Amino acid sequence: MFTRRVLLAACALLAACQSVTSTSSVKTESLLRDDLFPSHQLFTIETEQDVFYLGKEAKRFAERAILDETANVTTKKAKDVRGFVSAILDYSDNGIAYRNNANTVANTTFSNRAANCLSLSIMTFALAEHVGLKATLYEVDIPEYWTRRDGFSLLNGHVNLRVSASDNPSSIVLGSTWADVDFDPQAIRSRFPRVPVSKQSVLAMFYNNKGADALVANSYTRAYKYFKAATEVAPQLQQSWTNLGVLYRMKGELKLAENVYQHALSLDSENLTVWENLAILYRHQNRHEESKQLLASVETKRKTNPFYHFILGEQSFEDGEFAKALAHYQRAVRLDRKNHEILFGLAKAYYELGDISNAQRYLQGAVNFSPDKYSAQHYSSKLAALAHNER
Repeated sequence: MFTRRVLLAACALLAACQSVTSTSSVKTESLLRDDLFPSHQLFTIETEQDVFYLGKEAKRFAERAILDETANVTTKKAKDVRGFVSAILDYSDNGIAYRNNANTVANTTFSNRAANCLSLSIMTFALAEHVGLKATLYEVDIPEYWTRRDGFSLLNGHVNLRVSASDNPSSIVLGSTWADVDFDPQAIRSRFPRVPVSKQSVLAMFYNNKGADALVANSYTRAYKYFKAATEVAPQLQQSWTNLGVLYRMKGELKLAENVYQHALSLDSENLTVWENLAILYRHQNRHEESKQLLASVETKRKTNPFYHFILGEQSFEDGEFAKALAHYQRAVRLDRKNHEILFGLAKAYYELGDISNAQRYLQGAVNFSPDKYSAQHYSSKLAALAHNER
C-alpha cells in the first residue's frame, strides 16, 4: 500500500533545497476539472464573511476583554492589549482546548472553546478587529513533522498572529502595545522564522484544511470544492495545489495529478512534500527508477535537517514515548551540537528516563548555548531545581 501524503496547511513548510528543478507552463484553468466532480456545485462552502463572523456573545466578550479593569474614571476607555489576549486564551474555566482537527469558523471556535492554531488565529483576528485592534497573521516556517489520521500522513504547518494597538492617536493603551498569540501545544515553534500572510491566504488555508478533512473522509467531491476555492482565493498557496494533485491521483487521473504537482513545484521547487508525492505518483505510473531516485533525494535532505529530527522528538515526548524522543534528539544533536533547544530536549528525555546525570549535563549545555538572558535563566532555574531534588 502506498503512503498517502496530504499537505495540511496549518496547525506548509519550505525545506532544504531539492536538486531537481521544475517549471510549469500549464495554465491553472486547465488544472481545475469540474467535469470530474459534476455534483460539486451542490456543496455550499463557507464564505469569507462566514469564516470571520462573530455572534453577539463573542462580540460582547471582546468588548469586555479589551478594557482595563483597573482603569479609573478618566481612563475608563483605556485598552489593555495583553489583557485582551490573556482573556482569549483563558476563555472558559480551563482555557481553550487544543484540537488538531478543529478546523472551525470564528464563531464556532468561540462557542466550542476548542481550536487548532489556524482556527484560534481566525477567531482572535476577528475579535481584535471588532474592538479596533490591529491583527497581523503569520505563517511560521517550522521543520517537517507528520501526524497520522485514517491511513493518511498529514504534514502539519503552523500559523500565529500579533495583536497590536491601532494607530488612532485618540486611543489610550495601558501597558504593552502588542502581544503575540501562539496556541500550538509545541510552544517551541514560536522561535522559528515567520512571515506575514494576508487574510485571503488564511482563508485559503482554511479551505485547504477543510478539503483535507473531506479527503480523509473519502468525500472526494467536497474535497474538490474546497481545494478549488483555495486555489481561486490564493493561487500562490502551494499546499492547495499539492492536495488537489493527491485527490486527482486517488481518482486515477495520473497525468492530471502530475501536471498539478509540476505546477506546485513551479511555485516552490524546494518543497520536499511535493517531490515525495510526485515520487509516489511515479510508482503508480510504473516509473520505478525515477521514483526511487526522487525518494532517495528527499530522504537525504530530511536526514540532514536537525530540526526535522528535533520536532519529531518533541512530538514523541508529548506522546509520552520518551525513549523514542531521546533517539530523535540524539540524531538532532549529532547535526547541531550547540542548539540550546535540542540540548534541552535531551535533558527532558533523560530526566523522564531516570538518567539524572545526563539530564544535568545537557541542561548545563542548554544554559551555555542560550541565545539570551531569559533563556539562560529559564534553564538555570530548572538545573537548580534538579540539583536540589538530588540532595
